[in-house]
Amino acid sequence: MITSTFKKIDNGNVEIIFTIPADIILSNKDEAIKEFAKTAVISGFRKGKAPLAKVEAVTKDEELTEHILSHLLPQAFTEAVTEYKFTPAIYPKYDAIKITSCKNVSNDTEWQIRAVTCEIEKIVLPKDFKKHLKHDDMDQNVLIKSLLETVKIDLPKMLIQEEVNARLSQVLDRIEKLGLTLEGYLKSVGKTPEILRAEYEIQAKDAISMELILNQVANEEKIEVAEAEVDEFIKTTGEDVKKVEKDQRDILRRVILRRKALENLTK
Repeated sequence: MITSTFKKIDNGNVEIIFTIPADIILSNKDEAIKEFAKTAVISGFRKGKAPLAKVEAVTKDEELTEHILSHLLPQAFTEAVTEYKFTPAIYPKYDAIKITSCKNVSNDTEWQIRAVTCEIEKIVLPKDFKKHLKHDDMDQNVLIKSLLETVKIDLPKMLIQEEVNARLSQVLDRIEKLGLTLEGYLKSVGKTPEILRAEYEIQAKDAISMELILNQVANEEKIEVAEAEVDEFIKTTGEDVKKVEKDQRDILRRVILRRKALENLTK
């Protein structure tokens, strides 16, 4: 049985340390070898017909380890979320504390893996906060800025950095498609990598804060989104309603929900 310890660390971060005993390592190693054997090409044997011992002999240790952990950690993390009753804000980052070769596992072998994620504290809207909001019928950004100033949220730095990295990755993709280099792009806009990251940190913090605030407004105001509203939204994009997957519909539903919450605040 995989055991774990849970600890809240700095800035909203959460650390879980998983201890994986030898019997689970060995059973998952055997399953991994069987999986690799299905497609293994080894001299003297037809594809997928080599003995398991031969397959294990030619399989790199790191490949076995990665396969084992990729099967064990998602389920272990899900169970930890239930056991410790917390809501992770992002997918965890894993690193090894102790891992030995999975080809030399003995009865007293243990692996230890650290998972680090973060959680967001419950959002509490200030009493009568609506009275302090500024409005401009011609510019919704006035309301958004006022909302961010009125409702302060202490976000985990890890969450902000995750969003910043995603935004930077998108920028790099666009730059590469234009045939430019990052250095050339930064020079053209008169910025350094540090300035660009700092700007994205502000944008990421504001964007995440707005989502959380509007989600809480929608919750307190009991705002809902009907399936018909999602359908209408999809039609405006030119997509076929019947071809949009459930996951995508859920994303669109949240977008509509936040839009309705913002409209509620303009009243």
